[in-house]
Amino acid sequence: MSETKATHSSSAHEPDSGSTRRDFLYLSAASMAAVGAGSVGWAFVDSMNPAQDTLAMASTEVDLAPIEIGQSITVMWRGKPVFIRHRTANEIETARTVDVSALRDPQQDSDRVKKDEWLILVGICTHLGCVPVGQKSGEPRGEYDGWFCPCHGSHYDSSGRIRKGPAPKNLAVPDYQFLTDTSVRIG
Repeated sequence: MSETKATHSSSAHEPDSGSTRRDFLYLSAASMAAVGAGSVGWAFVDSMNPAQDTLAMASTEVDLAPIEIGQSITVMWRGKPVFIRHRTANEIETARTVDVSALRDPQQDSDRVKKDEWLILVGICTHLGCVPVGQKSGEPRGEYDGWFCPCHGSHYDSSGRIRKGPAPKNLAVPDYQFLTDTSVRIG
């Protein structure tokens, strides 16, 4: 019995060794829980970021050098066709001289382009979302030498403005900026 008393009495004389160890274990467990919660929370928040394929489609760069005067190309941006037309001097002059007060969606040509010779538009008809024709050589370009939507008969001019037919708005102009004289970033 005396051995048992000695064991109990020696541990009773150590100053707060049990509470110090217990505090350390609590602190360690709480720290590990905080790190775990932080890593789960970070993964959750990071999962809300756009996917890499979405970010890749957020903007597109186009080399304009091979596009000759009077030629049009179509590029895809955010799953939509974008029309890029290298306008002729006649197309520019015709677009500038239109009486905008007579238009359904009045916009000056200068408000729709950053450089007169380059017209960049989202190629989706504003009536029911069809893709107008007039991009390729030989396709009908409508009564105003722009684009024509054969689905319901909307006619757009050489500035992409609605001139005839049921479409309520002009073809949209996406956000874009010229990086150089021969390259543009859309988006």
